[in-house]
Amino acid sequence: MDEKIQHLFDCWKKRNIQGIYCANKQEAYDAVFKLIPESATVGLSGSQTLDQIGVVRGFESHKCEVFNQYKTGLSKEESREIRKKGTSADYYLASPNAIAATGELVFFSAYGNRISGVANAKNVVLVSGINKITESFPEAVKRAREYATPLNCKRLNWNTPCFKDGICRQSQCFFPEYKRMCCQILIVEAEIIPGRINVILIGESLGY
Repeated sequence: MDEKIQHLFDCWKKRNIQGIYCANKQEAYDAVFKLIPESATVGLSGSQTLDQIGVVRGFESHKCEVFNQYKTGLSKEESREIRKKGTSADYYLASPNAIAATGELVFFSAYGNRISGVANAKNVVLVSGINKITESFPEAVKRAREYATPLNCKRLNWNTPCFKDGICRQSQCFFPEYKRMCCQILIVEAEIIPGRINVILIGESLGY
């Protein structure tokens, strides 16, 4: 680890958040399944990072009960109910939109299930590439709103002002003209329960 990452881990330690460094995707994959026992229930957040390291596919051969709202063939109602179950699972997996070098974790959400899972699940495993680290907390919020969210809107084909050119226009992004994605924000500044939040930081550029 270089000095900047070590500083971030030191900040997390003071905030009661456990940092785990992995040099690459394979190490991160192994770290996820080392943390989660096979007897656990698991909730998932939609995440390009989790997809890229193969975690979702990996659970297909795992004995955990996984609440996967993205399975094919589910109705909207079924998917919504699975999301609710996932937010109170033994373990919840997600990826932050941005990480401040001072330790804050930033999450933007449309429906709120990721925010609820990170805030409410018994244990939380967060996975992120080093590309999501910013120099300050304000820069982290800016990254989440002005960089990550427009890319997700493009990927999911959401009708937002940022869809075509990637430029955030939050003062215009309201219903019914647009389908706003930045509806809820969670800022994790610290964790009260020791060991509840683990952040796996990968030495690669992953996700948005």
